[in-house]
Amino acid sequence: MVTAAVILDPNNPIEGLNDSKKLSEKKRLALLPEIKEKALAWSVGRCSPTEIDELNILHATMLAMQRAVEGLKIQPDFVLVDGNRIPELTVNAQAIVKGDLRVAEISAASIIAKVVRDQEMEELDKRHPEFGFAKHKGYPTKAHFEAIEQHGVIEEHRKSFKPVKKALGLAD
Repeated sequence: MVTAAVILDPNNPIEGLNDSKKLSEKKRLALLPEIKEKALAWSVGRCSPTEIDELNILHATMLAMQRAVEGLKIQPDFVLVDGNRIPELTVNAQAIVKGDLRVAEISAASIIAKVVRDQEMEELDKRHPEFGFAKHKGYPTKAHFEAIEQHGVIEEHRKSFKPVKKALGLAD
């Protein structure tokens, strides 16, 4: 789980920000250094597969968001959060559904999180090419499920995820 938080400089706008899923990989990679350079602050928050298994995906997402905000070198007075839930924060916040399409800071954060996660999947693929992480970037695919059945489960797999549970003989 990778999330990010960004404080943009209102006097130094970045053209082309959008929901990271709506941008090509090339465009995300081009925007990343500009976001990092022009932002007043940015931070990445993570949760491990073990934390996701222990907390569940929603609570792990909230924890990763909290870590991203806490990691900012400038603490904000107010936080805008993508989605319909707000993590526990020490400042006031507002959830914005489809915020990554509507708010530049959320768009920038989604780009950072997506690029970082994709890069981590590519690194994981170098260690475990049999799972095809560089191709599917951690999203469930039939080929990945087949690889889990054939090669078993590794530390990076979420043990609470149904196909992994099945491979471990723990499915309901």
